[in-house]
This record gives sequence, C-alpha cells and structure tokens, in this order.
Amino acid sequence: MRVHVMDLKPGDHLRMDTFSSRGLHVLPKGSRLQMEEIAKLIQHGVDYVDIDTVQEEPAPSSRTSIIQAATSSFDTTIDGFESLYMEALSKGSFNQSVVDDILQPTLSSLDKHKDVVTLLLLLDREDNYTYNHSLQVGMLSYYLATWLGYSKAECYEIGRAGYLIDIGKCRISPAILNKPGKLTPAEYEEIKLHTVYGYEIIQNSMNDPFTALVALQHHEREDGSGYPRQLTKTDIHPYAQIAAVADIYSAMTTNRVYQSKQELISVLREINSLSFGKLNGKPVQAFINHLMPNFIGKRVLLSTGDMGVIVMNNPLDVFRPLVQSEGKFLDLSRERKIAVVEIYME
Repeated sequence: MRVHVMDLKPGDHLRMDTFSSRGLHVLPKGSRLQMEEIAKLIQHGVDYVDIDTVQEEPAPSSRTSIIQAATSSFDTTIDGFESLYMEALSKGSFNQSVVDDILQPTLSSLDKHKDVVTLLLLLDREDNYTYNHSLQVGMLSYYLATWLGYSKAECYEIGRAGYLIDIGKCRISPAILNKPGKLTPAEYEEIKLHTVYGYEIIQNSMNDPFTALVALQHHEREDGSGYPRQLTKTDIHPYAQIAAVADIYSAMTTNRVYQSKQELISVLREINSLSFGKLNGKPVQAFINHLMPNFIGKRVLLSTGDMGVIVMNNPLDVFRPLVQSEGKFLDLSRERKIAVVEIYME
C-alpha cells in the first residue's frame, strides 16, 4: 500500500527499500517504523512509501493495565513512607523489615517499566510533597544504579537509600517545611539539619552504613558548596552522588509550596550544567542518555500554545527535539523562540 509519509503510523513496515530524491538509501526493506524513522524519511524529503500492514501480536497485558498496576503500587509505597515518617518522628527509628516489605515489590516491578518518563508523569500529583518525592527519588536512584551497571542487590540498596534520604525531615518543624515564602537564614540552617537527623534515624534503625551515609551526604556537592560538611568529589560516596541527581531532578519537576514545577527536558539541561563542578558527571550523563529516548512519542504543549508530539531527539542539541505540530515538523534547535512548556503521556 502506497501512503504519504505524513500518514505513516508507528508499527508500519516498509515493503521495499526507500531512497531519497537524490538516490540516497534512507531505510531498508522490512524496516518497522517508529517516530524516529518517520522523521528520518521526512528529513530526507521522501513523500511516499510502500508499506505492508502487519498484524501485531497482542501484548500479554495492555498498557492501561500496566499503568493501573504501577499507580496502585505507587499509592501503597507513598502511604508506606507516611507511616515510616510518623514512626521515625515518634520513636526516633523505624522498622527496616517494614521498609523492605513496602519497597521491594515496587522496585522489583520497575524492571518491566522501560518508559521512566511515563512513570514520572504518573507521579505528578498534588500529594504531600515529602512522601511523593521520596518515592520518586527511590525509583530514579534504582534506575540510575541499573544504568550504571550495579548488581541487582546494589541497585536495591541504592533505591532504598534514595527512598529514605528525607526521613530526617520528620524532625523539622512543619511550619518551616511548608512555608510558602523564602526561608530566613535561621530557617534554612534548620532545614539543612534534616541530613544529620536522617543519618541518626537510619543508624538507629538499620545495620547498613551506606543508607545512613546517603541521607547525610545527598546535599554535598563536588565543589564543596554543599552541606552539612562541605565535602568535595571523592569524599562523597558514589551512592550519595546517584541519589543527589535523582533528588534534584525530582525536586525541580515537582510542585512545592514555594516553587512551581519545571518542564522535564529543561530540568535535564539544568542538571547537565550542574555536572560541570557540582554533580558527578557519570550518573548525570547516564540519566540524560537513558531518559531522553523516553520523550519520543510524548505529547507536548509548546510556548506558542500549540500542541505537538516529540518525534526525534536532536543529536546536535539533545534538549531541543524535533516536534510534529499542526501537520508541520519543528526543529527546536533552529526555532529558538519556541520551547516545550509541558509534557503529557501519549
């Protein structure tokens, strides 16, 4: 069947080799088209292609059911953190086995969820920030550890450490935690103590020095500008370096009482800039390289007010993708006045 490239759909298969008007071989016969391949055809000026209609095998479980299962799991984990938080507040410690009972099923289920951006969008809620943030940091720390090649057991430890980094906030006054305006210097010094409080609570609760160390060090920065001990580079534990990336990304992409959330891709650009001096470059680059492909196919709101779909990441400027909108393709690396304002699930 001969179709115009603008009418192609992900999953279509090319019936024959495809060439540009200049005779350049663009895609081979049998190629299964995704948004990137469709964009490539358009970039090379191909107008029509021949496709075969292939009946896809039904997935063992629908996307909707997978998302529903993930949402239910997230709800349980967020509720679980609230109970841990209250236990730590009243006793100064928590039950480690309860943490594992809550967290193990959720982190284990992440292996079958490759689209991390969709999971982040599912977690874009108005729930209590601290509880929701803790799940996000645990989840992102787990994924980061996986992408960096840690063992399964280490990935779980790193994810659990990310989940618990803010447990020390239970000792901070709610008036300070929930203050909508700018903190006074004294209030900011009190907030910074959550790292020390978290270290103490975890030490009282678990026979695991790494998890306590992550809580203590996740606000340290390689140039010595962090807290509480102004550590530099090699003095910061690798687990804490991973959790720091997850912590910052979650904080900047989530609504807080004193700050509106920022758009997901623009935050990646900001984190990339922090890898030159403040954050360790290795987890930052792993984070960007594995997260960016997840944006392909996502619906977006542009600064022009138009809706569009991300069809390809730009190799020359990864943070300004190619977007299809109103029947046109916009290369945001060239259209510098147009920006992605918000990202939605497909």
